[in-house]
Amino acid sequence: MTSDQRKDTHMAKVAFLGLGVMGYPMAGHLQAAGQEVTVYNRTTAKAEAWAAQHGGAIGKTPAEAAQGADFVMACVGNDDDLRSVCTGAEGAFAAMESGAIFVDHTTVSAKVTRELYEAGKALGLAFIDAPISGGQAGAENGALSIMCGGDAGAYAQAEPVMQVYARICRRIGESGAGQMTKMCNQIAIAGLVQGLSEALHFAEKAGLDGRAVIEVISQGAAGSWQMSNRYETMLDDHFEHGFAVDWMRKDLGICLDTADETGASLPVTALVDQFYKDVQKLGGGRWDTSSLIKRLRAMG
Repeated sequence: MTSDQRKDTHMAKVAFLGLGVMGYPMAGHLQAAGQEVTVYNRTTAKAEAWAAQHGGAIGKTPAEAAQGADFVMACVGNDDDLRSVCTGAEGAFAAMESGAIFVDHTTVSAKVTRELYEAGKALGLAFIDAPISGGQAGAENGALSIMCGGDAGAYAQAEPVMQVYARICRRIGESGAGQMTKMCNQIAIAGLVQGLSEALHFAEKAGLDGRAVIEVISQGAAGSWQMSNRYETMLDDHFEHGFAVDWMRKDLGICLDTADETGASLPVTALVDQFYKDVQKLGGGRWDTSSLIKRLRAMG
């Protein structure tokens, strides 16, 4: 396929690597939009379930899935996982044709992003860092926020593909800028969730009706996505509704490491990271991030 044809995303051949709670529905949106999708997942049963539900094909390795693809999308776990699916023994890069574009939706360090950008460039491949925000519901509803870094030309080709599952998709700057923006996102969320947890905990201790409190304060300056979407489950002590604490700690670790490199000061983020560590000690590594309130309740 020529580069001009690649711009017509109705004709695109797409590989999707990683079918977790985000990747599974994202790949489904691509297939439903008429792309020719081949999926890869470390656990083959998940890939088989996806193909049974959506159609499309299965690759037994990242390389097999990426063979002949115009766009290879990835949404895996961490830096090491991403390196493995890109440049490992059976990685996608070796199978991709010159001019193909790799789009990484994983939240990883800007360091590994730039490393893979350069590795791809040496092979004639483009690499776009495109971390996502919006949670499982955003992925399922095709309403993710996608923040991107990489070459402008490659981004322009990849953007129509990403728009299939995006509410907003923007190029922020050169390679690594998308990951840096995702760090800003996680820094903001950490402080917000802690503040919301303290407000709800205070309301409980004061004998107030938490739902009535939120109905009023959510309409004023205190309102946020976290408040609107998480207050009820927080009040009900249910924490199975999104991004896990273990993953948040991974992300905040990236934020804090990068802050050391850039000279940024993140005192609240560092504190909330330790609060999430306390939640892990309570057995809440797989609880969603709003479980910070559990720590406050456990303290009495």
